[in-house]
Amino acid sequence: MDICILGRVGYDLYAMEHDRPLEEVEHFSRHLGGSSANMAVGLARLGLKVGLISCVGKDLLASYLIGSLRQENVDTRFVRLANGYDTSLCLTQVSRPNNFAQVFYRSKPADTQVCVAAAERDYIRLARMFVTNGTSLAASPSREATLDALQTARSAGARTIFDVDYRESSWKCAEDAGGVAASVLPWAEVLLGNELELAILTGTENAQDQLEKLHSCGVKLIIRKLGARGVEAHTLEESFTLSPFPVPVVCAIGGGDGFAAGFLYGLFRGLPLQDCLRYGNAAAAVVVSQVSCSDAMPHLEELQEVLRASTDALVTSNNTKRSTHDCSEID
Repeated sequence: MDICILGRVGYDLYAMEHDRPLEEVEHFSRHLGGSSANMAVGLARLGLKVGLISCVGKDLLASYLIGSLRQENVDTRFVRLANGYDTSLCLTQVSRPNNFAQVFYRSKPADTQVCVAAAERDYIRLARMFVTNGTSLAASPSREATLDALQTARSAGARTIFDVDYRESSWKCAEDAGGVAASVLPWAEVLLGNELELAILTGTENAQDQLEKLHSCGVKLIIRKLGARGVEAHTLEESFTLSPFPVPVVCAIGGGDGFAAGFLYGLFRGLPLQDCLRYGNAAAAVVVSQVSCSDAMPHLEELQEVLRASTDALVTSNNTKRSTHDCSEID
């Protein structure tokens, strides 16, 4: 197995009547969703062997979701059914240029019931890369399972990736989310987050302070997603900034998951960091030019075609300073 992912699988409904308020929409299209499931599909379509650890409700949606993952060649042997818990549901409004309001239904969500036992640990040890996210830390027992999985992967020599993935509806307050997420940083080699998420995680809106605090906790590579302004990558030695690929945005939902799939593919293949960013931005461009997340993930040939046609400009700087903060300062 190339990559193991622990996290959320959900059921997504996208408005078919575009440019209408969500409360007026009468028809929806259904899709496999959830950030971890989206990444898994994206990486599998790029040709990697991907396994997923998750839970879905023991309900009428389970066969559709698990079947969709299997059709995409994602290994689902550790996608369990949680009796008495509900599969996450998300409804999305599609109103361009920038109104993609969402309603999440996460009462007793099944993905909070993920457990990591001996069989899961053996499975994680097979992977060269392990990916998880902050939503998996929102409740027990998935919180403990996520930390267990990160420690297992790190001990086995896998590259560990943590996507902050802050969802307000999953937490009592942002401070709780930041504090819990900060507790797993010593086991995360690579961190992905947008500007809000990194501010919540570090307790500061100053970008340089964020980088210093995160590096001091042992994070080697920090990805700052800047939305329409592009993306940054920071190690202790170098920094890169890449503008987004210019494409008409049909639906912005899923762009971050598309970026993660493309970026992690490049990282897995050992590409230079600037090329990893290009793969991520190209995948994001494909996803936001369509409606849905998992269904819009590009195959490798499509991604390479976008890259060949791109004329993006890469800005490089080498002034990232070694951190001086202590990890305990992050609340």
